[in-house]
Amino acid sequence: MMKTVLAGIALAVVVVVLGAFTRLVDAGLGCPDWPGCYGHLAIPQTAEEIRAAEALYPDSPVEADKAWTEMIHRYAASALGLLILIVAAQAYRLRPHAPLKLAIGLALLVMLQGAFGAWTVTLKLWPQVVTAHLLGGFATLGLLWLLALRLGLCGGLDVPARHLRLGLAALLVLVLQVALGGWVTSNYAALACPDFPTCHGAWAPPMDLAEGFNIFQSVGPNYLGGIMDNEARIAIQIAHRLGAVAVLLVTGWLGWRLLASGSPLGTWLLGALALQLSLGIANVLLVLPLWVAVSHNAGGALLLLVLVTVNYRAFRGTGS
Repeated sequence: MMKTVLAGIALAVVVVVLGAFTRLVDAGLGCPDWPGCYGHLAIPQTAEEIRAAEALYPDSPVEADKAWTEMIHRYAASALGLLILIVAAQAYRLRPHAPLKLAIGLALLVMLQGAFGAWTVTLKLWPQVVTAHLLGGFATLGLLWLLALRLGLCGGLDVPARHLRLGLAALLVLVLQVALGGWVTSNYAALACPDFPTCHGAWAPPMDLAEGFNIFQSVGPNYLGGIMDNEARIAIQIAHRLGAVAVLLVTGWLGWRLLASGSPLGTWLLGALALQLSLGIANVLLVLPLWVAVSHNAGGALLLLVLVTVNYRAFRGTGS
């Protein structure tokens, strides 16, 4: 079962990275329908198929590169869903020696993720759905990692139980920051501030918090490119930066305390934190290079996995 779970973790990382790539190259509506693509199981390729597809979806001309990006992401997500169902079946077969409830919860979550994937397309990139889909992807990865930990992965890494409360606080702050990151990318606010650490040369630039976090905003024909004005996007970007400060303070303090207690996870945590903050700053200063933006999502996933490990080992009460 462990081998299947580890394969699922690797595939979940691929799906998270592919999801980020799909958003960043504006391929979220590369296929305007779901689960097919312009009514096909694959991409329309012949001239006749393309004419028929564009007649069926006149507002969505076929762009083969974006359509393939979207479909590859769907294929990978579908494969992950199948693998998680296999994990649930294995846990059932091995009960009571395997964490069956966790495996079943994972199976239910991945089914919900499939629904969010469909709604992302059918609701035309509605930011609430895109953000929830991102959170679901991180949750799937985190729970797969937790399942591997419960099966014995990283068994030699000790964390004193006294760090559990701070570990949970760091995990909560990170989840909120991931949600803010999803709100940034789904509302196309990553470059709302072209400078760092200030924004348009000011520490408190004009911003519209009410519009930036209006969860009932109009989607328009679709939300590709977003429809918020710049002051609303600045509000989102500033909130994300403040969230990064909170992550730095809480997670940095946890990493320092882990180092002081002799846990090697302190080094991993501080390293992942430094990498993630550096990638976030580079996104702004380098004007959102694709590889940096995708790596920023992967860095968030790495930070999540380290924090899940810290919390699990502290919950187990290993160490003093």
